[in-house]
Amino acid sequence: MSLMTSETFGDVKVKNRIFMAPLTRMRAGNDGVPGELAAQYYSQRASAGLIITEASQISEHGKGYPATPGIYSDAQRDAWKKITDSVHAAGGVIFLQLWHVGRISHSSHHPKDGLPGAPSAIKPTGKVYMASWALEDYETPREISLSEIEALKKSYVHAATQAKLAGFDGVELHAANGYLLDQFLQDGSNQRTDAYGGSIENRCKLVLEILNDIIPVWGSGRVGIRLSPYGEFNDMKDSDPIKLFSYLIEKLNPLNLSYLHLIEPRATSAGGNDQIAEDAPSTGKLFRKLFKGKVVLAGGFNKDNATAAVEHAEADAVAFGRIFISNPDLPKRFEHDLPLTPYDRATFYGGAEKGYTDYPFAD
Repeated sequence: MSLMTSETFGDVKVKNRIFMAPLTRMRAGNDGVPGELAAQYYSQRASAGLIITEASQISEHGKGYPATPGIYSDAQRDAWKKITDSVHAAGGVIFLQLWHVGRISHSSHHPKDGLPGAPSAIKPTGKVYMASWALEDYETPREISLSEIEALKKSYVHAATQAKLAGFDGVELHAANGYLLDQFLQDGSNQRTDAYGGSIENRCKLVLEILNDIIPVWGSGRVGIRLSPYGEFNDMKDSDPIKLFSYLIEKLNPLNLSYLHLIEPRATSAGGNDQIAEDAPSTGKLFRKLFKGKVVLAGGFNKDNATAAVEHAEADAVAFGRIFISNPDLPKRFEHDLPLTPYDRATFYGGAEKGYTDYPFAD
């Protein structure tokens, strides 16, 4: 078994185990409609076993950064349809990542809704991009009510339905990196005293309810989930991450998902520096044995350690981010030991063609 072998993930057949990780690029319009270049960007990378799109907000209130795409309006859906058509024409498979940022936002992104919503009114440390692209301190979010949680679940179902109408092959639930669902999971951000807070069982409740709500839309074999145990990005922490994520992962088993996508904590940032913490715990080694389905690992991988992870059955596939930005034909480069084009960090977020669709293919 190697990175280049095909495999079935739930109801989805992939041609290789080299996945494209979800990558925020901030090139959509202010209305959350994906930009015109996005079809070219994604279709260029259709040789991936699976493309997982940039995180896309399920509602206006779910937005936390300027120029990120959504999947709740018909205009957004129709723009994504052009993208999925382009990827499919190039022989690719593409999932959309469903996103709500929770407290990692600013009221300027959703002035009608006011303050960001979160499980608890706990202000994260750090700075937030306002709608103007200026950096400002985070606001203290408001604790969302039980009735808002019910509306939130309906928003996820609507977004999942829109994604299906847009021609995607499946969806990935974003429950990682300190965004809303991760905020509910971890006790550093969730100090509720109702049915969605306190015990590990209660804190996992929302994630499991949303999965059970969107599975009827897609079928379980076309739904994945992304988690980040030990992740500290966006001011996250939990008093007992092994117990928390062990419980949640075991609860995922009966759902027969397409895959479980785990971020390795050795990648100490999401879009920030490239520091690798070699002494960090291995998410794959800690949790792979608990999940009975397919596992995708991500976080600072290169060809050699990704190959080892697949060969040693620590992962069924590995998702690559930054090097997939600068190497649109990454599977070919891995297969034939071709050199990699370095990425330009200054062009990760915002802009147009430069650093987006202008990276070269190997000869």
